Amino acid sequence: MTLSSPPLILASASPRRRELLQGMGLEFVVVPGKTEEVQPEHLTPHETAQINAYRKARVVAKKHPDALVLGADTIVCIGPELFGKPRDEADARRMLAALVGQTHQVVTGVCLIELRHHRQKAFAVGTQVTFRSLNGAAIVDYLSKINPLDKAGAYAIQQHGDQIVEKIDGSFNNVVGLPTERLAEELAQWPKIS
Repeated sequence: MTLSSPPLILASASPRRRELLQGMGLEFVVVPGKTEEVQPEHLTPHETAQINAYRKARVVAKKHPDALVLGADTIVCIGPELFGKPRDEADARRMLAALVGQTHQVVTGVCLIELRHHRQKAFAVGTQVTFRSLNGAAIVDYLSKINPLDKAGAYAIQQHGDQIVEKIDGSFNNVVGLPTERLAEELAQWPKIS
């Protein structure tokens, strides 16, 4: 009898998460978990990110019960104020204006589900990000170089991040969209199947 890992499914259409998993040397397939993201007011950002990651993973796990499904959700926040994906360019400018000169937290929630064997693990990792003090023209210039509409907080640290970010404290990859260091630890501990 040999032990093996179940096939891995990334329940996300994010090209950044796909690149991070490839960088970890993992074999996986992409099956986006389409579900409405929630932001319950009584939950912390860590709890909210985990719930949304769970919802995305669960939708896919129901269709692929023999696979190990990975769902993830990234939130940008200052205290209790959450910054999701902007609705439009004006909303992106508003978000960046609120973040400039401030330290905010990027929280990525991750949920691993293997439905057939009733295994599940959820966790969240936070990284502190400090923005430079930028004026309106610098914000517009930065937004002209990226597509902010599919990014929490309207920015991408891996795209011209040095233009807006002064420093980070924690996992860089977590800010990109997946805490690969913690994920590697969790996957190493995940039970194998016979």
